[in-house]
This record gives sequence, C-alpha cells and structure tokens, in this order.
Amino acid sequence: MAAPSSRTCLQYLLHLAQDNLDFRLPEIKALLSLRGKPFHPAESFKEQSPFWCLDGLSEEDVRTVMARSVCAKSAFELWGHGRTHSELRTSLLKYPSENMTPFMQRDSTYRINVYTFNKTLEFADRIKRIDAMEYLPFEGTVSLKSPQHIFCLLEDYGTDPNNIPEHPSYVYFGRWIADGQRELIRSHSVKNRHFIGNTSMDAGLSFIMANHAKVKENDLVFDPFVGTGSLLVACSHFGAYVCGTDIDYNTIHGKGRSSRKNQKWRGPDENIRANLRQYGTQRSYLDVMVSDASKPVWRDTVLFDAIITDPPYGIRESTRRTGSHKDITKPPDDFCGESHVPVSMAYHLSDIFTDLLNFSAHHLVKGGRLVYWLPVYRPEYCEEMIPLHPSLRMISNCEQTLSSHTSRRLITMEKIKEPEESDALAHLSDPRFSPYQGHNAFREKYFSGLNKKLGKDDSMDKVNGEGQEG
Repeated sequence: MAAPSSRTCLQYLLHLAQDNLDFRLPEIKALLSLRGKPFHPAESFKEQSPFWCLDGLSEEDVRTVMARSVCAKSAFELWGHGRTHSELRTSLLKYPSENMTPFMQRDSTYRINVYTFNKTLEFADRIKRIDAMEYLPFEGTVSLKSPQHIFCLLEDYGTDPNNIPEHPSYVYFGRWIADGQRELIRSHSVKNRHFIGNTSMDAGLSFIMANHAKVKENDLVFDPFVGTGSLLVACSHFGAYVCGTDIDYNTIHGKGRSSRKNQKWRGPDENIRANLRQYGTQRSYLDVMVSDASKPVWRDTVLFDAIITDPPYGIRESTRRTGSHKDITKPPDDFCGESHVPVSMAYHLSDIFTDLLNFSAHHLVKGGRLVYWLPVYRPEYCEEMIPLHPSLRMISNCEQTLSSHTSRRLITMEKIKEPEESDALAHLSDPRFSPYQGHNAFREKYFSGLNKKLGKDDSMDKVNGEGQEG
C-alpha cells in the first residue's frame, strides 16, 4: 500500500543476522550510499545488537537495501518500542495516528507475528502477547495466510544463550516492510555449484563482498585472481558485467582433477561460464583469460567500476607468477622454434598486495572500490600491516576469525584520485603509504613469514572448503 504524504516522523528497524557481525555495518552503509543516504542510527545504537533503529530514510530506501542485503533478515516501520511491554504501550499510544490509519482500514486484512531473539516462546504465550495489544485500533480482518499488512512484535532477550533473562531487555512493534536476501546463501551454495575449486568462495561472503564494493547494474567488475568465479557469480546477480584473470590454465579452462567429492576429473562443461549459466546470468559474462597478475597486460587507462578478489595465500593455492631466477637469453629474431611456455616462480604476499593496489589505483574509475581478503596471523597483527596507497581511501576493515591464531580481513578501499608520479616519492617519506617491496621493512618481514605461520593452522586451509574434498 502506498503511504500518504502526510505520514511523518518515520523510523525503521532492521533485524540483523547474528553471523559475520563485523561485516554488517559496512554492508548497510554501502547499500545506503547507493541511494545517496547516510547511515543515521538512533541514540541507543549498538553495533553488536541484532536490532538497529535508523532515522532519515524513506520506505523505498529501506526496500532497496533489503533487496540486496544478506546481513539483514527483515526491516520494519517502527511504531513503538520500550524496555518493557508497559513502555511499549505508552510509545505506541503516542505514535501519530495518521501514520497508523492507512494500514488499519476496515476493508484491509492483517496478521501479527511474535518474534523472540535468543528465547523460544510457547504458542500459548505468543497468543497472550497478541491479545494484550488489543488497545491498538485495528479495524480490518485477521488473515493468517495472505494478509495485506503484516505486523510484528519483537522481543530481544540479549545475545548470551547461557544467560537468558525471564523478561526481554527490549521490545519493538512495527509494520513489516521487506525481508533481506538470506535465501541467496542457500540458493547459491557452493555445494550445489556446477564448477568449484579448492578455494571457491562461500556464497554469503561473495554477496557481502559485492555489496561492500557497491556493485550495481551495468558496472564492469574485475577479479584478477578469479579461480572458479564465485565472486563473478555474486556480482553478475546484481547486474554487473564480469571478467577476470588467473595464472592457472587448468582452472580457467576447467580441466584437470576435480575438487568435488567422489569425482576424479572435471567434466567437459565445468567452467566459469557454466556457473553463470546455472544462475541465469550468462549475459553478464564477458570473459576470463590466463594471465599473470604481476604483469601489465591492460592498456593504461581506467577500466573497472569495482575490483573484487581473494588473492592466493599459498596454503591450498600456490602463489606463483611467471618468470625465472635464471638468466634469460632473448631468442634471435629469425627464431622459428616451438612457442615458449614461461616457467613460474614464487609470488610473495607483499608483492601480491603491492601489485593489486597499484593496479587498482590505475584501473579503477574514481569512486570505484577495491575489495580483497588479507590473511592475518592474529598474535602479530596491527593496522600498520595493511597496505595503503595515496590514491585509495580505506573504507572498512572487517575480520573473519578462523582460529585463535589465524583470521583474514576483508579490506574495502575507494579510489579518491588518479595516481601521480609524486605518489611514488611520497612512499619513500611516509611509511603509511608503503605497499612497495623494500619501503616498509616491518611489513615485509611480517608477510615473508606469514605463509609458514598460517600453514601450521589448517583453519585457513579449510576456510572456503564447503562441500569439497580436503
């Protein structure tokens, strides 16, 4: 139902999923910024809470956010709230009647749901909660199957499952607006993916990365370490055109041993294009090619609206680049022998991130975003280890904890200016802007030993192994 223009003082309640807690705020902020709206929480805002009250939004803003968010479960137009049911009643009775009236007409149908967080109520107790709200002026007819309007009473019993209070710490009542896209996590599960690899990205995290990057329809998105294309699948779902590169010939062409359980070799149609075809987004697939991320193969101009990637950490997927430590002799001009397939050499983590930031600074459009994973050895981690670039501004830094010693951090950066020649000189004098090898000895030392440290803990090894062999 369209809301009359006279409706005022609207506030919205988001019910957030209680997983990937560190990723929720950057996702909601990114999706709001696509609408040109800032994130304005209520004074009582707590980031770890499953319920967020937001101001300054329209219903269309909320619907647009929920049409993409995988961190939010549901959104409501908040009519009342309080620490007790008595406070809730007082709050509801003060709510402007002109905001309620359009949804309580005699010819309308409605339903009231009761939702409790961190506690299960018996059916009889839920009915009592609904009956106790008889003071609300509903004039329509109750319809449990297909109501025009759905209302929800939400009770928050805290986040400690071992210490559940008898009474809720806070209660809310509002009109349901929309559900989030949690279903995407199931429908795009790697377990059911046509083409997978040892490190295919989890579906939920893939969509979170696309949202952090603010990927939208008709964007051009690039993954320089594309693997089996999980990130391309997520970005194409939001209408972006996608492409990528990878140094692994067998992965790009879908050849060799399969990563799927009980399957020895990959089939003839196991490739990235087939993955997009599986989800009906093949029209968004541009192409992928075998390429070395450390080598300049693109023309020197801005190309991409977003760069989203999961660089190899050298645990399950080796970090390699083309080249050799041996002296290379250039063949004569009249050489007519067989074509040469270059050998590979180690691609150090510090060099990977150096090249990635440099590439993004040169090839992202202004305002475009780079989103990538950074492996971390937690006992030694500090923010100074995160590579920076003068052309890129840090937007968010979210941690996914894997074990007591290991984690990885999702880094989101936004291009704020075109790179200049003077930026290279700035790296020499300012250690904060020093992703380049040799310019930050502390970071170099950290990354040089990171593979060995992470290799002792198989949590990093299993991080993306959903439905696959070890």
